[in-house]
Amino acid sequence: MDRLSLSDGAVSLPVWLPAGGSGPGLVLIQEIFGLDAYLSEVAASLASLGYVVAVPELFHRFAPGWSSSHDAAGVARSMEVSSQFDPASGLSDVLATLTHRRSLPEVGPRAGVLGFCLGGSLAFTAAAAGDPSVAVSFYGSTVAGQIGLLSSVSCPIQFHFGGRDQFIPRTDVAVVEAAVASHPGAEIHVQEDAGHAFHNRVAPMFYRPEAAARAWDLTVEFLRRTLPA
Repeated sequence: MDRLSLSDGAVSLPVWLPAGGSGPGLVLIQEIFGLDAYLSEVAASLASLGYVVAVPELFHRFAPGWSSSHDAAGVARSMEVSSQFDPASGLSDVLATLTHRRSLPEVGPRAGVLGFCLGGSLAFTAAAAGDPSVAVSFYGSTVAGQIGLLSSVSCPIQFHFGGRDQFIPRTDVAVVEAAVASHPGAEIHVQEDAGHAFHNRVAPMFYRPEAAARAWDLTVEFLRRTLPA
């Protein structure tokens, strides 16, 4: 556990270290469910690949320690809680975490962002507003509406979507596909048989194991190519 200094105070910052104790940094950005068993598993998996992983708590200003179930009731409650979230403050927290990670001797200048759902949207905006070494965005619902920001992204960036996403229309995904096609360093992968949050293995209503495995293999290959540990 580390401490992250923000403009409105200091907060706890959970960190996962690789076996060697050092490596490139990754800021892992949460879904609306908070820092739960799923996100902890993702953080541990990334650490096992050689990355120093930090997970900023995006809801600390209004729902500290937030975590919910992954059923219909949990989704409804998480959406209610996340309605209080200010994207600008969240982006500031992500960029502050990125800067903090780079200041540590076990990380150094190489650090990227990776996020799911809400975090997928923030990974994209962080890539446009900041200077991460790499960015991975899983099913960010605001990406298509902010696709003009792609021209400000200079780092390698990878997008993942489900072709049957119940929250992100396939036409929106097509907007991202068209923009990525003409942007060097960007790539997009669509699991046509999957819906939203298909990688979340503790959410039975969303999880699609085969699509999740394909997308994760692509993510690992991308990270090894663009941010080798």
